[in-house]
Amino acid sequence: MVLSVQSFDDALGRQIIALHRWAVDQGLRGTAADKLFEGFCQRLAAAGVPLWRAFAGMRTLHPQWGGYAYTWERDIGTIRPAQFERGDEYEREIEISPFAGLLREAGSPSTDSARLQLRRRLTGPETQLDFPVLRQLANAGGTDYFAQLVGFGVIAGGDPSRGTGIAYSFATDRSGGFRDDDLLLIQAVLPAVSLAVMCDAGYTIASGLLAAYLGQDAGRRVHAGAVERGSVESIRAVLWYADIRGFTGIADQWPGAALIELLDEVFEALAAPLRRRGGQILKFLGDGLLAIFPFDDAARAKTCRGALDAAAEAMAAVDRLNAKPAAAGKPAAAVDLALHLGEVQYGNVGAIDRLDFTVIGPAVNEVSRIEALCEPLGRKVLVSAELAAAAGDSRRLEPLGSQALRGVRESREIYALRLGS
Repeated sequence: MVLSVQSFDDALGRQIIALHRWAVDQGLRGTAADKLFEGFCQRLAAAGVPLWRAFAGMRTLHPQWGGYAYTWERDIGTIRPAQFERGDEYEREIEISPFAGLLREAGSPSTDSARLQLRRRLTGPETQLDFPVLRQLANAGGTDYFAQLVGFGVIAGGDPSRGTGIAYSFATDRSGGFRDDDLLLIQAVLPAVSLAVMCDAGYTIASGLLAAYLGQDAGRRVHAGAVERGSVESIRAVLWYADIRGFTGIADQWPGAALIELLDEVFEALAAPLRRRGGQILKFLGDGLLAIFPFDDAARAKTCRGALDAAAEAMAAVDRLNAKPAAAGKPAAAVDLALHLGEVQYGNVGAIDRLDFTVIGPAVNEVSRIEALCEPLGRKVLVSAELAAAAGDSRRLEPLGSQALRGVRESREIYALRLGS
């Protein structure tokens, strides 16, 4: 069902031009996708389209979230946003939706974008309720349904499950359904609306990817333009360095899939307490993890105590994780963790065409050397004297005396974090 514009001189043509110009302007302004789609629906209703319910959904590039959606309902008048976790449930929801067939068509090189549409009458002699959502809409009073897939770039002729695009649906409860002019107005303006939405979506996707791969703060800084090699600043931070003890031996005995599963579970057990307390994971180093808790002088003690809390919580989570593998036939993992405090250089370091946003300085080397003492000292969490003094929490810290750190000139006072108290 493809309708075409005959002239832009009549009232419909002027509505198309006005909505098209509005959509382009919103894209240039960087209007958020939810507000833009809400405005589009409101303007369609004001133009006389008997819009009852509208939906826009898109896949995204994010390790946790598979897609985002925005639903508009006439009786509410505002957008209800939603985000969907990756996984089988999300894929099943797509597969039973009207968009599944459109996505399969989008993967065909011979398909043009004008064919990526679907219309279903929800009442009357032409009723066709061949998807669960259509039956739901019909039972709620809907009379007509129109869906369209607007693809970008690789979606045509490629794998539609990995392409980028926006899936739209529009429903009405008007007796007799949509008029031809209603659908023509929607179809004529959707490309411009989609480009405007993708302006915001592209920014969101980039922000999400940078945060996932660099960390929240580092990703934000890079996205804001901190990309020049050697561009660093001096910050005060708690340094957190964790490593899986004896990982080489584990790797020799277990297949790759089991190792990846183990790493994912251990890293999440460590990351969750960091995430809740403002810690920033800078990188995963094979079987290790480097994170920081930046602070200013006023928040130093609070930040240090929060880092100790996170360490205790992380070790408890690893213990719970290790309680399961024996029965499940999976490898267990002992984690060593060191906490230190110091001034570091935070920013871009690397080659001219391949940079790393990280921390550099003696304190970084020292925290890794402290972690190496966990096994010989028989402790899971070791803390430097600097952090112990700043935290002011002697009740939880056991002094272990002066210890030599490999590659460090002078011995350092080291403390162990008492766990389970």
